[in-house]
Amino acid sequence: MIGKGSSISQTTASISYGWDQEKDAEIILRQHLIGETPSEISKEFKTIQDMNSRCEKNTISFIISPTISDGKKLQAKDLHEITKRFMVQMKLGERQAIAFVHQDKQHKHIHLYVNRIDFKGKAYKDSFVGKKSQLAAERVAEEMKLTTVKQVQLEKEFNQREIRAEIKRRHDLSIKQFRPKSFDAYIKAMETNGVKVIPSINNQNKLQGFRFEFDNHNLKGSEVNRKMSILNIGNELNQNPNASLFKAKNNQVKLLGKTLELTPNLALKISKTVIKKVIDLGMGI
Repeated sequence: MIGKGSSISQTTASISYGWDQEKDAEIILRQHLIGETPSEISKEFKTIQDMNSRCEKNTISFIISPTISDGKKLQAKDLHEITKRFMVQMKLGERQAIAFVHQDKQHKHIHLYVNRIDFKGKAYKDSFVGKKSQLAAERVAEEMKLTTVKQVQLEKEFNQREIRAEIKRRHDLSIKQFRPKSFDAYIKAMETNGVKVIPSINNQNKLQGFRFEFDNHNLKGSEVNRKMSILNIGNELNQNPNASLFKAKNNQVKLLGKTLELTPNLALKISKTVIKKVIDLGMGI
């Protein structure tokens, strides 16, 4: 679950957005308010806010977003409980507040509006309110056994590790199984093994590397494995007889029926690699 918060001055417009029936809005919390329209609620807010003329951004707007999977299971009473607990975690005390759930999209989420001015005319300290909102949402998620941001991040990192390892395994299999002698042959071999290799072309229309698409993930070669930069792949292919990928003139290489120029950085790395090979051969290494 994610929490976001900020102090705002446009109370009426914000509450009108929260109350938007086109988003299947439903009131899930109403505290110290009796108004039935955004305008009436805003006037009630203003009555208290007039007790503190120095505070300009006198309403606090929060968005509380459970994960999609959690949201599907949460009923109105659960969302009410989330909102109440969130307010406790934020130490908002007894203040005017109204919260709506938006269900127009797959991702169910809560819009909470709280009067920054309490009944004594004192303004809530909103320093680091964004960070505090995230921490409050995580604590509520833990209390209610919902998914936290940390859990989502850990799961994402675990899945990415698995994806990277699988792409590398299929790369090794493609090299061993098909022994490609060109980038085109390598791309075809990887496609046969279920991985789409996408040339990465910069704004100057020059080749700077490869991206790898597999199981709804799209990663740069260096993100998959340090050995899967285009330079290292080229060196692997060059070890096969008759392969001469990096001997093209004018820093160009043939790829998918086109002749592409290499980025200066990539061309420099290739030149250094070629020079090193020549030196190594000359020394009999």
